[in-house]
Amino acid sequence: MSFGTGEILNTLPAWFRPLLGFEPYNKKNVDTNQATTLAQIGILESHLSTKTYLVGERISAADFFLAGIVSKGFKYVFDAPFRAKYPNFSRWWATIANHTSYAGKFEFIEEAVKYTPPAKAPKAAPAPKAAPAPKAAPEPEEEEEDKPAPKPKHPLEALGRAELVLDDWKRQYSNSDTRTGALPWFWGHYNPAEWSLWKVDYKYPEELTQVFMTSNLIGGFFNRLEASRKYIFGSLSVYGENNKSHVTGAFIIRGQEHTPAFDVAPDWESYNFTKLDHTNEEDKAFIGDAWAWDKPITVGGTEFPHADGKVFK
Repeated sequence: MSFGTGEILNTLPAWFRPLLGFEPYNKKNVDTNQATTLAQIGILESHLSTKTYLVGERISAADFFLAGIVSKGFKYVFDAPFRAKYPNFSRWWATIANHTSYAGKFEFIEEAVKYTPPAKAPKAAPAPKAAPAPKAAPEPEEEEEDKPAPKPKHPLEALGRAELVLDDWKRQYSNSDTRTGALPWFWGHYNPAEWSLWKVDYKYPEELTQVFMTSNLIGGFFNRLEASRKYIFGSLSVYGENNKSHVTGAFIIRGQEHTPAFDVAPDWESYNFTKLDHTNEEDKAFIGDAWAWDKPITVGGTEFPHADGKVFK
């Protein structure tokens, strides 16, 4: 799952969306994202050469999850030559897409969509000048046309301005030692009536492989949180080592519910969210550790050292 959200979900749409006119077309960018996507598919092709499903010998949530991510590829760009080059991946997709639990109906395409530049309208010939017409009597003013509806605002905007200015905290975190400077400042200014604190955990640690790929997974999640940047701050870290790691971290969120802040990211449901109590010393210590990156975590009696982390600010 982390491979799908952290890798393919970032490059596949950037390949086909410009071809369809959904994004500005830049040939170099499209070619780069196409090549990267095909390299990622190549990894899956090799993996599926000896397996029917992604994990084990039975269909799992991982199969449905990844099938949803690559479905647009089979709709727009995974054509007959592609399927001939990646038969194992294509066979896997057909198996999942034909499963009774998979919603929708699919058909393979024979030819990938191609970019078509917008046609330029021909210039009209100048019309001959007509003799000035007599002035007509002024017509009654028409009612003003309906103005286009304003863009929807972020739901957290309705909460208004908070006493704790998040940008001030972000500057403290960036410019001060976390333990001796930033955290004391934070606890001195934190207002639980305006903000809430949350522990965030990736749901599927058994799917995590290379540490750098897991770090990319976090980076992709943060990119998709952009619409909520004014309302949240936090850090997610990879703890452990290759093929044996966990992703966890802590966030401060405007308001008391996590959903409005995180549901702007399509993959937000891949994480568990647990509300923290700033008056609980254990919760308070976890927040400090999550933002300082200087202590390991313990899961199931096993200690996992800090391997990498990213800050959303």
